[in-house]
Amino acid sequence: MSQTPNLFLSVGKQVKDEYEHTIGEVTSFAVKPNGRVDFVYIKQNDGKFIKYPADNLKFEGSEVILLSKIKMETTAFCDQIPLIWRKDQALRELMEKKKISPEVYEDLHNSFEGALKQLKIEAQALMDEIDKEIARCAQEIKELNYALVNLEIEHEIGKVNEESYQTAFSTIQDCLQRTNREKTDLETMKNKLSNILLGEAPSQIEQETKEVETPTPPSPSLPEPPVVVYVKEAGESNI
Repeated sequence: MSQTPNLFLSVGKQVKDEYEHTIGEVTSFAVKPNGRVDFVYIKQNDGKFIKYPADNLKFEGSEVILLSKIKMETTAFCDQIPLIWRKDQALRELMEKKKISPEVYEDLHNSFEGALKQLKIEAQALMDEIDKEIARCAQEIKELNYALVNLEIEHEIGKVNEESYQTAFSTIQDCLQRTNREKTDLETMKNKLSNILLGEAPSQIEQETKEVETPTPPSPSLPEPPVVVYVKEAGESNI
């Protein structure tokens, strides 16, 4: 990340993630003798302090955005694995053209294979982490849908007034949109890593990597407000 000279002006500013969840506020920095910032200290909403690598933060004017660690790691794997594949392929072509000796080829080939094996192990671990995050998003979406339905019911029977209902309805819809967008991003990243682990051709992976860097998730399909019908039997007293 090319660091902006105004980075220190972010002290005291709120930090949000890419899905507009508030993380906390910038409180301090860990700075190298040459002036480069290594880490940014953030006071979280629960009062705890945590430091994040400066490269994980994006400063846009008065906004401080915490970039997704999973997305950054996915992009790195999608860059590194195809690159090593290409190098190993080029190495083989050099040997076939007798430009290098079989001994040199074998030595470098084993080095590339070892690097690929390690990267794939790490990519699999990341994919397991993505699965957990997808499950978390799915559970949040489920709970938000229940919250929406219950809000509709309480509004329908007159327990929640119109102003409060509209405010709460808008809040829940916003949360649903953000969580759906996050889940879509995670599923896209999982697909890219899965293709790598299955040994998909580097050229196709590179094309899909470009897509994952700037995903354009579809508008989430939000639930229609439920229609609650109440039938008052004869002689029943008003609620």
